[in-house]
Amino acid sequence: MNGLILYPHSFVETGESAFFLGRDERTSKKWLGIRGDASGFEGKVQAVGDTWLCPLSATNASVLRERLPWLRPVPLGLQKSFGFGDRLGLATPGHVRAVRGTGIAPIFAQQSVRENTRTGRTPQQVLDEAMWGVFQEGWQQPWGADADHVKNATDFDPFITAGYTLFTIDPGDHVDNDVPGASMEVVAAKLQALPWDILEDTQRDMERRYLGRSFILPGTVLVFDREKLWRAAAKYGQAIAHTVQMYRYLVDGIRRRVLTPEDRQAQGSGEGFELEVSVDETETPTSPAEHFFIASELRRLGVRWVSLAPRFVGRFEKGVDYIGNLGAFEAELKQHVAVAQVFGPYKISLHSGSDKLSVYPILARCAGDWIHVKTAGTSYLEALRAIAEIAPALFREILLFARERYATDKATYHVSADVHRVPTGDQWSDAELATVLNLFDGRQVLHVTFGSVLTERNADGTFRFRDRLLEALRNNEEKYFAVLQAHFAEHLAPFAK
Repeated sequence: MNGLILYPHSFVETGESAFFLGRDERTSKKWLGIRGDASGFEGKVQAVGDTWLCPLSATNASVLRERLPWLRPVPLGLQKSFGFGDRLGLATPGHVRAVRGTGIAPIFAQQSVRENTRTGRTPQQVLDEAMWGVFQEGWQQPWGADADHVKNATDFDPFITAGYTLFTIDPGDHVDNDVPGASMEVVAAKLQALPWDILEDTQRDMERRYLGRSFILPGTVLVFDREKLWRAAAKYGQAIAHTVQMYRYLVDGIRRRVLTPEDRQAQGSGEGFELEVSVDETETPTSPAEHFFIASELRRLGVRWVSLAPRFVGRFEKGVDYIGNLGAFEAELKQHVAVAQVFGPYKISLHSGSDKLSVYPILARCAGDWIHVKTAGTSYLEALRAIAEIAPALFREILLFARERYATDKATYHVSADVHRVPTGDQWSDAELATVLNLFDGRQVLHVTFGSVLTERNADGTFRFRDRLLEALRNNEEKYFAVLQAHFAEHLAPFAK
């Protein structure tokens, strides 16, 4: 078609219609092509004969999902899975190329409320942009959509409306990080102050369930003495109560969204969506005994989940490899896996999973297929790697701005980079610029400042970096996809079949 570059993997015929994705070679704008029945689609422009071109709008995404069901995210169950966060909305084709043939179930739409706030995107935009990437690459296998790190119940609503299938509850703000260092007198007071009504429990009944018993797990035995139990309950009791309330809100919200009796039955049985519980963003590690307590109490209260993210020993900082003793990590991971086998089985979820290359083989060896790994910022960092090559002047601007913003933006992240160890890039040639992304400090500084880079505006209200960044990537998308594919090949290899 004149002036339109077709994506061959997107072409699909169904019934009396055919669909494909095309890109205007002059403007880089993408169009949905329809041959045959184009009813229901908006903004139709007749191309040739019975072939129509339509914009990639939210309405057209919704209609296309009705025509091509594999473009809808679905629950992935206990399949080994990998989350590909995409803060720019352009990365999914690269993610598809990386995961294809690995046997790993992908989550292509994964974004937290915090990330959406910082990038100015909505849950619907995130899902639709991932869907267009799935369509472009012809991926017809199951894929998921994760409403990540949801802290407040009402934040579920736009994700439910958009059709997300995995919901990650983050009760980290309700974990009492002071408990491990507190005296038993202080712990006792904290225990009494727990919301026992929400927990549908009493301290006496809780003690009857745990004290004086041996809990046999694969390869280990757990025994709770009074101090261990009290500390676990005082540390995580508020978080468990918050999780229960959010879970029940979520179940009700999902039930309100579906329409047919068949859907209502599936949703009510827990089959229409999946839950992850995340306590990873806390100051102190989750011991195997605490993990056991959390899982036991959530199950007692009727919560059903497919994966759980503990706070592991060591440091899982953004954008860099694991910091800590790998032997200690492996020894404790085995016990976490044992807990997951007893109360599930469910998947052990690794958050801040980007670039944790030393940990992946251990996780694959100890957890087998019961694994979920989440990455987010690494796709943005690799976008900057592509920018360093195709638009070095823009990269230099972003690097200098990120150095200025780091002190402010790092506040909500677990990072330890020193901005003074991040070069300005003046001493490097254009060909050497991407080296910054190989440095510990450079990678973290660029990682946590993504929101500021994407939302910073000029005096006239235009974006300072965002539009130029996106335009450069769109005009050189194959470069970006190749960078992503190479980067994630290293991430996925330890888990691939």
